[in-house]
Amino acid sequence: MTSSKGSLPASSPLALTAALLGAAVTLFAPALPQAQGVPYTEAQIVILGEVHDNPNHHDRQAELVAELQPKAIVFEMLQPSQVEVGLAVGTGDAARLEEAFGWEQAGWPDFAMYFPIFTAAPDAAWVGAALPPSQVRRSVMDGPVAVFGDEASAYGLDQPLAEDEQAEREAYQDDAHCNAMPASMMAGMVGAQRLRDASFARSALEALQEHGAPVVVIAGWGHAHHNWAMPRYIAARAPDVAVSAYGMVEEGYNATRDWSFDHVYVTPPTPRDDPCAAFKKQG
Repeated sequence: MTSSKGSLPASSPLALTAALLGAAVTLFAPALPQAQGVPYTEAQIVILGEVHDNPNHHDRQAELVAELQPKAIVFEMLQPSQVEVGLAVGTGDAARLEEAFGWEQAGWPDFAMYFPIFTAAPDAAWVGAALPPSQVRRSVMDGPVAVFGDEASAYGLDQPLAEDEQAEREAYQDDAHCNAMPASMMAGMVGAQRLRDASFARSALEALQEHGAPVVVIAGWGHAHHNWAMPRYIAARAPDVAVSAYGMVEEGYNATRDWSFDHVYVTPPTPRDDPCAAFKKQG
């Protein structure tokens, strides 16, 4: 059976937990989600959801950024402090910018795939939306409200999920982590995902307020869809803001649910090793 997981940084199998602990792990979207809703050319916030290691997705992101010429670009991959260092370097030298960001150390795929996004809108502000890993780890134990702060209720983080959604999301996290982690951790993982989605939503809304529309968000597809992700938290905090969820997915994967995107871009899958192979050998 084809794995539904995505690629991991080239590190130990324990990196499977890193997506919710601050590094880069891709979870795959279903093959054919339904496109509906706000045209990306008319939205105030456009979320360009990617499979992190698929170069076709980054090519398309760069094209869309060049077309939209956003006032700001919000990056899942960067913390605010990394953006500050990168701004001092600029886009004249891709290798220097990569080094300034500490990109490779963070475990993200090849920076060469991302660099054209940074150059596609020369006047756009860069916004780092990533939380420090320590905060994400804390949310696994203490819950997202404890980390998010005073605005948690405005984003709906203080409201528990419906039982069926909580169960579905815990099962999804378990599968996404190769069923290799204790079941008791899954509720914390769901909470950490909620924290990150709400934090990215807050960063996008702050960018919109400070810089104006449109704002583009570069993030994994799992942060882009309407069902569970960023649009849900933007709608809770600012229901009048027009959001377009642009999902970039790969063909050939079994759909596990009807992910809701406003636009869908389907590409061939990138060749990759099975991230669960090490655990299968151990079993």
